[in-house]
Amino acid sequence: MTEDHVWRQIEQLLASASRRVILVAPFIKKDVFKATLAAIPSHVDNIRCVTRWSVAEVAAGVSDPEIADLAAADGRASIALCHDLHAKLYVADDVCLIGSANLTGKATGRVSVRNIELLIETSAGHPEVQRVLRAIEGMGVPGTVDLAHQIREQANLFQADEEAPRVLVAGHDERPIRWLPETRNPTRLYGVYNGRHGKVGPDVLAGILRDLAILDVAPGLGEQAFGEAVLSRLRAIPEVQRLVEAGRLSMDDVQRELMASVGCTEEQARRATGTIAEWLRYFDEVHLVPIGPWEIRQGREIT
Repeated sequence: MTEDHVWRQIEQLLASASRRVILVAPFIKKDVFKATLAAIPSHVDNIRCVTRWSVAEVAAGVSDPEIADLAAADGRASIALCHDLHAKLYVADDVCLIGSANLTGKATGRVSVRNIELLIETSAGHPEVQRVLRAIEGMGVPGTVDLAHQIREQANLFQADEEAPRVLVAGHDERPIRWLPETRNPTRLYGVYNGRHGKVGPDVLAGILRDLAILDVAPGLGEQAFGEAVLSRLRAIPEVQRLVEAGRLSMDDVQRELMASVGCTEEQARRATGTIAEWLRYFDEVHLVPIGPWEIRQGREIT
């Protein structure tokens, strides 16, 4: 068995294709993707690739959005993004390889430092293969060249930020248990998420990118879906959970709890509480009520 045995399995499978190829892998590096396209017979023009891109993962170097440029140049391949993807499978006509290997040098054995990986051949009609293919068919968004360039630009900015949080790699690290929004102006989040940050100062931009990296929202969402994803993460903050349950939340209580649980100074806790309130006012239906200690209350303000 050769050291690049996994790659030889993939290469042989793809070379046998006559009608279609489906490539499903969370992490894909451009050099391996280029070799993958070259292994597919030229007459096969139905090539579908499903992967995932996140700013933090691209910054970590585990995935290359530039595969979109290679797909466009090839002319036969389309790319779709599935943000929760963890499955790895490769289909040529009615034959499938399933297992642990991504389309990266280390996973396929094409570089000197290799992972221990496994791919097993089965039928593309296997019920579990079909289940995964149906799931990603309904969840994918187009991995366009423009979106790829946007992700790369944000990854470069994130990588250059010395205060950026520890990079999160799917399947290896868990999200931080404790997240508090950093940027004071949540109205700018969606614009930066979409690559529109030309008028945002560098310090503000760095804070927004840090928030976006930890939020880990799937790329390519419309503004409403983006807002719903952010609100879901916001409501996971313990203090905000109590707002959802009780319909009201004392800002003084939030400050005290942040000082106790996160170790904030009084000023840091006050600022963090105000920032949470601003995010809730923008992404949710809440209002502030100055009764005794200020309260955040669920629902629109009645005027």
